[in-house]
Amino acid sequence: MAVNVLLVHNFYQQGGGEDQVFHAEHAALRDAGGRVWTYTVSNDSIGGAGGLSAAARAVWNRDAAREVGALVKRHAIDVVHFHNTFPLVSPASYYAARANGAAVVQTLHNYRLLCLNALFYRDGHVCEDCLGKAVPWPGVKHACYRDSRAASGATAAMLSVHRALGTYAREVDAFVTLTDFARGRMLAGGLPADRLVVKPNFLASDPGMSTGDGDFALFVGRLTPEKGVRTLLEAWKTLGSSVPLVIVGDGPLAGEVEAATRLLPNVRFLGRRDRADVLALMQRARMLVLPSLWYEGFPMTAVEAFAVGLPVVASDIGSLSSVVREDRTGALFQPGAAAELAKVVTRLASDDGTLARLRTGAREAFLAHYTVERHLQQIATIYEDAARRRADRSLARTGAFETDGRAG
Repeated sequence: MAVNVLLVHNFYQQGGGEDQVFHAEHAALRDAGGRVWTYTVSNDSIGGAGGLSAAARAVWNRDAAREVGALVKRHAIDVVHFHNTFPLVSPASYYAARANGAAVVQTLHNYRLLCLNALFYRDGHVCEDCLGKAVPWPGVKHACYRDSRAASGATAAMLSVHRALGTYAREVDAFVTLTDFARGRMLAGGLPADRLVVKPNFLASDPGMSTGDGDFALFVGRLTPEKGVRTLLEAWKTLGSSVPLVIVGDGPLAGEVEAATRLLPNVRFLGRRDRADVLALMQRARMLVLPSLWYEGFPMTAVEAFAVGLPVVASDIGSLSSVVREDRTGALFQPGAAAELAKVVTRLASDDGTLARLRTGAREAFLAHYTVERHLQQIATIYEDAARRRADRSLARTGAFETDGRAG
């Protein structure tokens, strides 16, 4: 791939799917022959920085913008592809990239541009109170970011300032959404339709089809309320020993999960595991369970499951409703409905023929949509379109100046 690209990412303190996608993107572009540079920061560096200082950087980080601009100029970058700018990179770097001649692409891994906590989730349910609002006051009122009105106010200031400046409307040449559902929410939030492109997550390497010779269901993810962990545990209270469950992950509800496993002999909690261990479990599991209560972005666990031919049982909500195809790659149930989840799991576990068909469907979905080859085709088109849009805008501005000059 003939591309000269700078990948930009702000790592969170606890790694997740966004970080995995960033690394996969880097490897895929490099292995395809592209010239790939990176600019990364980590929230670990925030340390004891004062609240006001951190808030100011979230709105406009001059240092990060200067460094991104210098990299674009030094390496003659064609496209700067941002994955996460919050909070340390800030949208200021969009301006720096464009001022030095690069096109700007932003992948929207979550709903941060429309919601202070990036989830559209509050107090145990989906919440869109801030959707479409120029100033997201409801999110500040409810302390949606880190349960802090001050931190929520700082995040609201970032969004409000850049909406007022027209940053998202003018300084980004392409927004990459992960699903059609996410694109619809971004449209509802006011992002420009002609720059919203759907491109799902992918795997940089193919682990291959597995046999699924284990007897257990599998959950992999952050142990947080919005991930539906309590729904999962409630469902398994009724399942007895017929379908064992293995839980992998860490998070605020880890203690609650560990306590539940002492009362549920059919549930095993493994804590956090590296990717190799997770893939090994996926290759043996009978089904992956994603009981999320929020819209989700595009869980990498779903892509990995499809890659090994593992059917997915998921909540019928948000992006999951389009990622998981009923009776083709898995099964859907109403979010939060533990009894319905238990019934779906029981039905699939007792039907080897259906599970075998779903395994084939999951693998076919991976080969059709989520391989590195498919990703490279799609990202090349996105980069080309973004560069063309950047050139057209520059030409239009130059033409306007020339016209003004002649008229004078």
